[in-house]
Amino acid sequence: MSVAIRRAREDDVEFLVSLAAHEDVAPYLAVSGSRTPDELLEEIREGEVDPDAAGRFVIEVDGARAGTMRFHRTNRRSRIAHLGGLAVHPDFRGRRVADDAAGLLIRHLFGELRYHRLELETYGFNERALAHAERVGFVREGTRRRAYRRNDGWVDGVMFGLLPEDLGRPA
Repeated sequence: MSVAIRRAREDDVEFLVSLAAHEDVAPYLAVSGSRTPDELLEEIREGEVDPDAAGRFVIEVDGARAGTMRFHRTNRRSRIAHLGGLAVHPDFRGRRVADDAAGLLIRHLFGELRYHRLELETYGFNERALAHAERVGFVREGTRRRAYRRNDGWVDGVMFGLLPEDLGRPA
């Protein structure tokens, strides 16, 4: 099995919309995330204008579209990026596709784009995402208690950070 990532293109929008709407994916994505064709096109174009500041990526397994993830710069001077929107189609789950893809994105952000710190946040109820973040090296840094309104209730947000030295790389 070969996992690769590439920047999303306009011809990926239909796949991205259907993935975000999938009944086994949608409950775990941030309510505020890009889901419509127009929102996704805007995100893709933003990454084309300034690829160092943002990007929506497509995850491929043996050349087939399998998932997506994104990043955006949150602090230029301190070189901090926020990762999010990780979703893998259920047909590709159970093979650590997300872990392999995240590793590729992390190497790209630390290596080629020279970020100093990566951050992500996930819902506290998303056990798969919590385990994934720790498997790929992120350090749990805190919990935003009852931070997000979700399905007529409040849920926690769990924050993670990653530095090059967390992966055994020089700072």
